[in-house]
Amino acid sequence: MDFRRCAFDRLNRTAVVFPLILPAEVWRRYKTDPLYHCTFVETMRVVVGLLLLLHGLCGSGAQGEAGGLGEVAEINQNTDPKHAAEESTKQTTKQTTSDIWTELRALRDMVVELNVHMELLQRENSDLQTRLSSSESRTDQLERENAEKPKVAFYTALTDAGHLGPYNTDITLKYSKVFTNIGNAYNPSTGFFTAPVKGVYYLQFTVFGYHAGNTAVYVYKNNQRIMANWEHTNNMVHKYITKSLVLELTAGDEIHLVLPSGNSIFDSSGNQSTFSGSLLFTL
Repeated sequence: MDFRRCAFDRLNRTAVVFPLILPAEVWRRYKTDPLYHCTFVETMRVVVGLLLLLHGLCGSGAQGEAGGLGEVAEINQNTDPKHAAEESTKQTTKQTTSDIWTELRALRDMVVELNVHMELLQRENSDLQTRLSSSESRTDQLERENAEKPKVAFYTALTDAGHLGPYNTDITLKYSKVFTNIGNAYNPSTGFFTAPVKGVYYLQFTVFGYHAGNTAVYVYKNNQRIMANWEHTNNMVHKYITKSLVLELTAGDEIHLVLPSGNSIFDSSGNQSTFSGSLLFTL
């Protein structure tokens, strides 16, 4: 009843705006006055809407007085299956949405874990790159040092002539067959090895006595004898003398071998008597 009263009040207010006017006058104002035209159209719309609303309210009120509660119950009963289907759809949608969000959260966690793992790999790669760069720098440094380091090594044999000696005086042995002479520190014309740099050198010699009474050799550093070796043989025995030396030499020091007077040695294409040496390291 309250809704009906409101509707009638709305109609009364509308009547105040448009009091009773003859149809000819209404038509004249409608055609000539734009403001009246707009107001009239809008008011007609309101009136029609209120009439429709009033009609609906009256119908629903009549139904309510005639036992509308039973019809409402019947309507509710008729719409229960649809309502149940809608509820089921809502529940399914809600569950599906929940599952999607669960999967998205799992994917997010996986991406975060992969990013952390990627950062660790990048750090490890950076460390490896740093270590590799350091190793390459160290290798370059060692290569430069090795290139700058003098290289000294020689290996020689005495002669192909066979017996040498005995003589009435000491003679310097000139090992004329040069197989290796890196650094050119050995001179086959003089038989002298000259140290090119200060360092520690390894030297070795072998002399062979063949059908000779005595075989001997001296080792000289500059003009000083530092080693003497002898072997006595008869005509049927072969004798070898092999010695090694590790000497600290300064640049310009000379090493040579001497055959003492009254002794002989033997060499041939078999290279039985040899003299060799190399630089171990510089000082």
